[in-house]
Amino acid sequence: MTVENLQKHELHQAFWRGEGPSLIFIPASNGELYDTDGYRERFYAPEKMWQSEMRRAEAVVDWPSDGIPTVRPNLGTTFVPGIMGQDYKVQDGSMPWHGAPLSADSIRAARDVDVSQTQLMQLAAQFYEVHRQHQPAGIAAYQADTQSVLNVAHLLYGNEIFYEILDDTKAAWIDELFAICLEVILRTAGEVKRLLGEQRTSMIHGHGCPEGLYFPEAGIRLCEDTATLLSPAAIERLVLPTVEKAAAEFGGIFLHYCGKHARLFEMLTAMSCVKAIDLGNPESYDTRWLLQRCEETGTVLHSRLPAEPDESWEDYVRRLGNLVHETGARVVLRATLRPESQPEAQAMCDLWHELTNR
Repeated sequence: MTVENLQKHELHQAFWRGEGPSLIFIPASNGELYDTDGYRERFYAPEKMWQSEMRRAEAVVDWPSDGIPTVRPNLGTTFVPGIMGQDYKVQDGSMPWHGAPLSADSIRAARDVDVSQTQLMQLAAQFYEVHRQHQPAGIAAYQADTQSVLNVAHLLYGNEIFYEILDDTKAAWIDELFAICLEVILRTAGEVKRLLGEQRTSMIHGHGCPEGLYFPEAGIRLCEDTATLLSPAAIERLVLPTVEKAAAEFGGIFLHYCGKHARLFEMLTAMSCVKAIDLGNPESYDTRWLLQRCEETGTVLHSRLPAEPDESWEDYVRRLGNLVHETGARVVLRATLRPESQPEAQAMCDLWHELTNR
């Protein structure tokens, strides 16, 4: 670990202990979240994939921000479904797209898959080996996208899953489907962590961004987008148990979802195994309510938070920093406003620390 990463690592450890300020990740560029130009060629060429991800990470190596520069094999949400046998389409200008749903028997066959020998895992392994060979100073590699049990089940089985969830005669199959998906996700995540040389119950995770956070008590990230389409009763029956089972394997969960579902947020923050939550659509919620809920449950809000119209970066930081201080929440703010220069970025970081320091 480099001196720079060691300092960030110690900063993050103090944050998780409840000491010092909340953290801020300040973007170093106004680029798109994902660079998809020439993506198809990079997808099948780990060296080119690594070079592309490195360009994003190198921009934040000397940039004033609390995040650890990170890269990953950007293989999309197709990673686990593809390992389980689902076709996928890769083209320039977009992330990979899933093929046709699989039959129940095809999904059952995934129990016997050696995840380490699948094409997608081999691409990930080659990416991590390229990173290991180059040993870039200050830049950490992190996990490919493992999604979650419900997300993977939805992608594999298609929209038919929503009808069968409601059909009592299909309950045994739904339980089996979820068990299969959980088993493969756990094996896939375990293999990725082995390739990274990462401890089972901790990780650095960049969450699709060139800056990552060290998690001392969470070893996997899950994505629960599909859960926003379910009732609270269905979430409690189908989703929460799989989150708990994944946490039992990896010590804790960093959880993401897109969409608006306030009850889902309440249910997830009530789970002690969920260490942090990222919202894909934070603008759909009242920010004070989110922060109060996180403070009440000890959950970290690791998320973008929206700026108001025509708000300067200074006003943005002051408004949110004061709100974090008032509520007592612990936050990793992925800032949505970018300063014009490195000195401004440093001033932005310093102001956030001053306002949120405990």
